[in-house]
Amino acid sequence: MTTPATPFSFVLETPAALPEEAHRHFLAKLSVETDAADLHLDLERGKKGFVVVDVRSPDAYAERHIPGALNLPARTLSAATTANLSKDDVIVTYCWSPGCNGSTKAAARLSALGFRVKELIGGIEYWVKEGYATEGTAPQGQPVYAERPAR
Repeated sequence: MTTPATPFSFVLETPAALPEEAHRHFLAKLSVETDAADLHLDLERGKKGFVVVDVRSPDAYAERHIPGALNLPARTLSAATTANLSKDDVIVTYCWSPGCNGSTKAAARLSALGFRVKELIGGIEYWVKEGYATEGTAPQGQPVYAERPAR
């Protein structure tokens, strides 16, 4: 009679990093990301030292954006279009949602231009999901993406 094999573990298939390696990794991740709650609290407190940049199209920005955010579409970023930004400030980029990499592309372009950059994880979608105010023509609290009916 054979005994059943221990089930395979997807979690443990790749060994976890040593604590020191994990610590470096997570600090590095935090150095290039921020979230809606932290950004909202800093904006509410009037903290200085960063600029929020919506990297979506002008139409998307006009519909809804984070209060005070500048609109610099990712594909237009250059030394000329960023000349009014200070390299003393951290630039916080955002786009639509976790499924959009526009803010990542913008952060790469901005860092290549010599700016320090953090990406807002979750984009405008998670800003709205957290219940934070927006500016623009979209009604407050309206989901960024409408629920699709079941098929």
